Amino acid sequence: MANVCGSPNQRVVIGQVYGGGGNAGATWTHDFVEVFNPGGVAVNLSGWSLQYSSASGTTWQVTPLSGTVTPGRYLLVQQLPGSGGTMPLPTPDVVGSVGLAAGAGKVALVRSTTALSGACPVGGEIVDFVGYGGVSCFEGAAPAPAPGATLSVMRGAGGCADTQNNGSDFTVASPTPRNTSTGPQTCGGTP
Repeated sequence: MANVCGSPNQRVVIGQVYGGGGNAGATWTHDFVEVFNPGGVAVNLSGWSLQYSSASGTTWQVTPLSGTVTPGRYLLVQQLPGSGGTMPLPTPDVVGSVGLAAGAGKVALVRSTTALSGACPVGGEIVDFVGYGGVSCFEGAAPAPAPGATLSVMRGAGGCADTQNNGSDFTVASPTPRNTSTGPQTCGGTP
């Protein structure tokens, strides 16, 4: 699954996934997903979506996206809250209504708002794909590790690591939600 849309400088990736929001022991009240632009030009996400399916699920829940992500910046997509957690997220750039599993699931960044289908969807509209924990589908040779109520899966190098292998691109880390107001991250000379 490729994450190039247009030219090599015009690309976005999933930077972080946190499904423990509001769970027992969690700091943050909401689940969230970050979209990150490691490329050299701005990307308009109008008409795009983030989609989620459970670890072995075949149906996908869709969160339409909007806004433009400039080079080196993040877009914070807030999802459902739980009954726990002590801190609200920073101001989200997009608000969705999907509950993510804390330990295992699949998230796709899609250049369409049409729901994906199947346990392991493929196609040119999928821009990036992250399978974490014990999942049926992931990008590359291995899934991202399993996070939990107090941990997210975060793309290495501030969002810049992208070998097309979830197992090597992501690590578990303390969830750090970043939005469009967060300072830029430089990837190999860009932004």
